[in-house]
Amino acid sequence: MPHLRHLLTLLPLTLAASLAHAEEWPAPIKQIEAKGAKIIGSFDAPGGLKGYAAQYQNRGMALYLTADGQHVLAGNLYDAKGNDLSTAPLEKLVYAPMAKEIWAKMEQSSWIQDGDKNAPRTVYLFSDPNCPYCNMFWEQARPWVKAGKVQLRHIMVGIIREDSPGKSAALLASNDTAKALEEHESAGKASKLKALNKIPAQIQAKLDANMKLMEELELSATPAIFYLDDKGQLQQQQGAPSPDKLGKILGSK
Repeated sequence: MPHLRHLLTLLPLTLAASLAHAEEWPAPIKQIEAKGAKIIGSFDAPGGLKGYAAQYQNRGMALYLTADGQHVLAGNLYDAKGNDLSTAPLEKLVYAPMAKEIWAKMEQSSWIQDGDKNAPRTVYLFSDPNCPYCNMFWEQARPWVKAGKVQLRHIMVGIIREDSPGKSAALLASNDTAKALEEHESAGKASKLKALNKIPAQIQAKLDANMKLMEELELSATPAIFYLDDKGQLQQQQGAPSPDKLGKILGSK
């Protein structure tokens, strides 16, 4: 799932709206917009064409206005050598800004820090206290976390068992959330974490916001792991990663 392209239109398209107001689209482009596409911006194209980046049905779409300004073509444009000329503009105008928005929303969510706050790499994961695969990834990441190379940010949710929300609430309500999380994860199946019978309103609000974000991203299971690759592009891993993927997510040891 390179660049999370199936997720990017699920968040508010504030960038698209601001650009749309800043530029008046030609009539054929307006007709595409009327069919449900969101026009993000324009870009230069060869052969007398004018390119437009759009979002339609959860994916980026390139539009090309003909030189007479009366017709529009939809799809990828290739040159004589077979190079795709649409990928780079869509990455710049559609995918990169939306990925940045997703990352910002995760930064603003209620998460528990796991590792050095000054670590050079940050990895987010939606985590349920009853999730064995979350615990597996926690174990997998220990060498990187202990070496100060990675900090995990656990976005706590409660979806697996009836007491999952209460357990997440107990962690978020702890005086030392990082310590409480470490004790819980290091104990594994022997964890003594007790669910809160009554969740304080401010903690419930945090859990609700985390769940809303998870739903916006159309995630249905934990762990859902988000990280920036070596090119700074947002990537997702669903479930505990295989050993060969750990280096991509966490970097070199």
